Parts: sequence; structure tokens; C-alpha cells
Amino acid sequence: MAERESRSLGNGTSTAVYTNLLAPSEGIHSLLQDGLSFTPLDASSDGTVQPFSRSPKLQRKAAKTAQPSQEQLTRRIQELQAETSKTEARIQSLKKRKADLSRTTEVMKQQVREHFENMRCILKQDEQVILDSLELDLRHTRTKLDQVLKKWDNYHDQVTKSISSIQRTLKSTTAKEGEQGHSETVSLKKPDTPEKEIRLNEERFERLLKTLSSISKNLKARLQRKTLLLDSFPVMIDRQSCHNLIRVTSEGRGMSFSGSACPAPEHPLQFDKVCCALGSSPITAGQSYWEVDVRCCSAWAVGVAYDTLERKGNDKGAKLGRNRNSWCVEFQNCNLTAWHNNRHISCQGVGQTPIRKVGVWVNYDKGQLIFYDAKNMVVLQKFSAAMTPVFDRAHHQFTQPLYPAICFLRPPDNQVWPNHLEFCSQKFL
Repeated sequence: MAERESRSLGNGTSTAVYTNLLAPSEGIHSLLQDGLSFTPLDASSDGTVQPFSRSPKLQRKAAKTAQPSQEQLTRRIQELQAETSKTEARIQSLKKRKADLSRTTEVMKQQVREHFENMRCILKQDEQVILDSLELDLRHTRTKLDQVLKKWDNYHDQVTKSISSIQRTLKSTTAKEGEQGHSETVSLKKPDTPEKEIRLNEERFERLLKTLSSISKNLKARLQRKTLLLDSFPVMIDRQSCHNLIRVTSEGRGMSFSGSACPAPEHPLQFDKVCCALGSSPITAGQSYWEVDVRCCSAWAVGVAYDTLERKGNDKGAKLGRNRNSWCVEFQNCNLTAWHNNRHISCQGVGQTPIRKVGVWVNYDKGQLIFYDAKNMVVLQKFSAAMTPVFDRAHHQFTQPLYPAICFLRPPDNQVWPNHLEFCSQKFL
């Protein structure tokens, strides 16, 4: 009944009801107005009132979307103009370097042509000298033969005249006169012994041909070595890796075996049982070539190794060629063998004369390693992924930096311990 009555009431009654319902809250409202002052939100006011400050992300977004000022655009144009000038200067510099590169290459080509032309001139002159020598020997021999031939021609004439004289005598005189005519016959001539010796000096020219053959082989080896020397790699010994019985020279390229241990404390990277040393600079790309002088050593090993080669102990993990981390050729008991992954093979092309220098060539990118006899450039052993009949072919793509390595080996009991090994200096290669 109350609800139906209230619905039937007009506006005035409804206002009265709401006024009665809100009346108890008038005291609270007046209290809040007395204690706190609120700023009214007026839509017509000039400033925008934010309930809280914007986040940095929103501020950056607003800054990006905001229209740049005239000053900012001018400054940006100046920066871009400066960058354009720098870029143009860089382009001009690169073009100049490109032109200079071409000119430098042409100069180097001309110098190479001149050197080879000088060598050709020297060879041509030497060839002419030898040919002139042969021609002179031929003329001398011909002169001697002409003299002997002239004597025999005279003798032939005398014999012919004697025959004619005897025939005339037989026809016109008596037998007595014939005997007298026969008594006038010339005596028979025998060849002189020196005539047989009149010939070209063949022994001399056989020696000459042997010398020329040796020079040709040596020249071929030198030209091949010249190509490798373009990739010469200076090697210094890492003193921290040396065994304590090894003494390194002051230049840092050679090492000698000593009978007494060095009093210095042992380094973690030092070989403690194997008399070995590594180079100080790694090979990580490209082609490299170096040589090791082994003349003053009776038993040695020359090779390359990863830095992960073991340094402690005397087992195969620390010996060159006895593991997957190293490759080498070694000379011991008058035998030259190549080692890798604890497998070995006799080296190729080893002559009667002992090796004086070992050349080592590395093509890191292709996984190739070749050992040479540096005197005649004979290949001692080649390691590569293409031909590995004995060694593990899967391990010839180098996976770590390579370090040159040299090692003293124990000689036979009747020989003295090895004395000296040395990485050759570039100027002596």
C-alpha cells in the first residue's frame, strides 16, 4: 500500500521523501566541506587537470607524435647536411684508395716483370756463354782434325804418286829398274796415337749438364719456396709453455736442451714431462708458412697443436702426434715419420742427406697441413681432408686455433742429447 501510494504522489511529494532520506547525511557533508577543500572540475576551465602524472613511456609517445618545432627541424637539417658531407668525404677517400690500389698493383707488377726480365737476361747470358764455349771447343777440335786430315791428304798424294811411278816403271824399264823404282815407294803410314784423342770434351759437358740439371731443380725449388714465403709467419716461442729443462734464446726463436732444471716456479701451461714448447701466436685463418732449423739436433719433432694439448704428464695426450690435438713429423733413430692421432707413416721423398730445415705450411680454412724439406721443397707429408689414407679424415678441418710446436726427443743411448732447435727468422727464410 505504501509503495502504491508513493507512486501516485507528485513531484513535490517525491522531493520531500528524498529530502527526508538524505537529511541524516547533511552533517557529514558539512563536516567534509569544513575540513577539506576540493577543486571543482569545471569543463569550461582553461587548464586540463590530470588525476596523476603521465608515465615516461606516454610522455615519449606524446613527444613523438607532437609536431616538431621550426628550430628542431633546422637543427635536424644541419645534422643531416653534416652527415652528408662526411659520407661524401668517405666515398671520395674510398675512390682514391681504389685508384691508388690499382696504381700500386701496376707498380708492383712492373717491378715483378723487371725482376723476372733480369733473371731471364742472366739466364740468356749464361746460356750464350755456354753455347759459345761449346762452339769454341768445336772450332778447336775441327782445327786439330783439319791438321791431321791435311797430313793424311799429303800422305795419300804421296802414295798415289808412288803407285803411278811404279806402274810407269813396270811398263818402260827392266825388272831391275823396277826394283829400283820399287825401292823409291813411300813407307806405310800408321795413325798417330794423339789422333784418337781429338774429340770434343764430352766429360766436361756431361759435368756441365749435371750442374745445369741441379741448378734447374734448385731454381724450381726456390721458386716454389718463394710462393710459400709470401705467407711467411713469424714465430716466437711461448716461454710459459717450455719444459723446465729448456732454455730459450734472447731473441725468443731458438731453444736449447739443458741438463739442469730452471729454478723458476712451474706454470700451469708449462710442459712438465715432455720437452716441448709452443709458439706464442695462434693461427686462426688464412695461409701461414714457417721453417724450423733442425741441423743441431739429433732427435726432434716439428708440428702444430691446439691449445688444448695436455701439458702435464708423459702419456700420449701430451706428446705431439699421439692425439687428435696435434700433428707432427719426427726424426728419431735415423727414421723420419709423420704422426697424428697416435698413427704414423714413413715420410715421403727422404734422401740420403739429413734434413737441415723443415718447412711447415698451413691452410687453416681448407684444413691443409704440409711438411717440406725446405732445401729442395720435397713434400715430406701432407695432411688434408682430401687424402688421408692412414689418418682420421674427419679430423682435418681445424676447429681450434693452431700453434707451432717443436719438441726434443730422446736419442739412442750411444748419442748425445739434442742441443738446439730454432724457428727461422723471416729474413733468413
